[in-house]
Amino acid sequence: MSAAAANPFDESPVPALPPDTTPAAIRDALIDEERAEFEHAYQAAMAEAAGTMDLTNVLDVLRNYHRIAWLTQRQGREAHRRMLDQVQHTLATGEPPADAVSGEEIKALIAERLGR
Repeated sequence: MSAAAANPFDESPVPALPPDTTPAAIRDALIDEERAEFEHAYQAAMAEAAGTMDLTNVLDVLRNYHRIAWLTQRQGREAHRRMLDQVQHTLATGEPPADAVSGEEIKALIAERLGR
């Protein structure tokens, strides 16, 4: 009898998560403010999953924060922080960032590039 036949659970049929999608890797890639939000959301989802035996919300939290972590790593922590500051300013004042392009300008640029 082979070793695999002796213990069929040695190799899991469930694939391992890619290294950058584990909860710890996601947490480590986030800036401080988002790290605290992630930890809270993840712990709440895990607590819910313990009672419902449903991992849907856990996977949603991981998927959503993995996107944020990826974006943070791609653009850099400082650029990500500046983007969050701009969003907060816009939400607080209702004013777009100083260098923002209006919707009309974007439509005109698209029309120009399409030759319309």
